[in-house]
Amino acid sequence: MSMKKNITIDGQEVAFKASAAIPRIYRMRFHRDIYKDLRDLEKGIDKNDPENSNLDLFSLEMFENIAYVMAKHADPSIPDTPEEWLDSFNTFSIYQVLPQIIELWGLNTQTDVQAKKNFARLTGK
Repeated sequence: MSMKKNITIDGQEVAFKASAAIPRIYRMRFHRDIYKDLRDLEKGIDKNDPENSNLDLFSLEMFENIAYVMAKHADPSIPDTPEEWLDSFNTFSIYQVLPQIIELWGLNTQTDVQAKKNFARLTGK
């Protein structure tokens, strides 16, 4: 089950896709765990005052990589590297985009959990 969401970034409509393939794609490409990285990013942003959150450069790069993987998954025609993709924007605000990506990812994981529960109930596993 995959979920899609369009987010306007720098005046451009960008599609993002969350699916069961994303953790594997992210792990193979960046050798990191997307669940842990998203949790760390979520903790680093002050929901009440996102613009004054203090995320370091590593967190910013992590976010850009997650956004890139989810955008590339939704639209294979985007450039083959995060750098080339980011180059197509004048501004790319983590504080504007991250909450929407977390929401999309949250919706996707909730759907997966529900699907597994339903499957378990149907199969008796």
